[in-house]
Amino acid sequence: MRPDGNKTGSRAQSRVDGTLSDERTVWMTPLESRFAKAEPNLSSSRRQLLREILDNCQETYFLSSRELAKRYEVDTATIVRTVQVLGYKRYGDFLVDLRSHFVSRITPYRAMKSATRERRGLADRVNQCLAMESRNLDSLRSSLHADRVIEVAKRIHHAGRILVIGVDFAASLARLLAYGLVTLGHDAEAPEGSTGNLQQKVNLLSPKDLLIGISFGRCLRATVDSLVRARNHKVSTFGITNSATSPIARFSDSFWVTSIANPSFHGSYVAPLAAINALLAACAHLHPQRSLALLRDKEQEFRSGTRWYSTTDAAESRSGFEENGHGRTGRVKQNL
Repeated sequence: MRPDGNKTGSRAQSRVDGTLSDERTVWMTPLESRFAKAEPNLSSSRRQLLREILDNCQETYFLSSRELAKRYEVDTATIVRTVQVLGYKRYGDFLVDLRSHFVSRITPYRAMKSATRERRGLADRVNQCLAMESRNLDSLRSSLHADRVIEVAKRIHHAGRILVIGVDFAASLARLLAYGLVTLGHDAEAPEGSTGNLQQKVNLLSPKDLLIGISFGRCLRATVDSLVRARNHKVSTFGITNSATSPIARFSDSFWVTSIANPSFHGSYVAPLAAINALLAACAHLHPQRSLALLRDKEQEFRSGTRWYSTTDAAESRSGFEENGHGRTGRVKQNL
């Protein structure tokens, strides 16, 4: 896999009978993979130490080797040797993977608990949140180059149908992207409902279509399953996620990494939303005359009074409100 989110070589292995591969079922973070590989050769005390570090990663991912040793009442040399057994040459490399593990395993409760340990006033927390949103956008601008956006826009243009999968919070992103693509004349849909409904929608796709999966952190199973199922049907896939090692990244032909870092209990969608807006802009201007022709057909609808709320609507609403006894006149009558 290339560092820009485009993959080289063959697709990740998945069974051709339509069932999910073992790789998706047992997906682990890079640190968990190293631990699992080294575990048979670890002493019981070292094994327990690593499990404690991973299970409490929200309290350990920012500690120096000396601070980590103090927390678990061992000497610093023990920490360094334990990290080396996992294959890390430097403690700093281990810390990078530990932080990645923390981000992928974080829950709303853990995020909130970690934030409450910081002594900040309410106004400071608001300002911290806004500052982090700005950093997320800065990170997106530095990593998502225009040629990569144009590349995905071209894939969308050539696709017969586009299915955008996003579940829970990410459903709002999926709906926005699908709605924008439909406006530009693409056969796009962001299906909702049960896992069975998603499976049936994916089964209708052909190799000429495109599936876009949006999920973050550990990634929701329904979204990952849809990607795997699409790949089994030789359908082109694209993902939006927050880590190059996430399941979405692993099972997509190409992907974008957008930070969702936020000091509150849930992820921030400012950067993913900005990426989607950039993609819609590229789609619109890839063939501007086509886009103008489609938007021209909608011009009358936008200019007509029936689409927008008007003073006439306000008068009718107020009249109905009062007739139902909720207005000032209605209250006077009831008192009489």
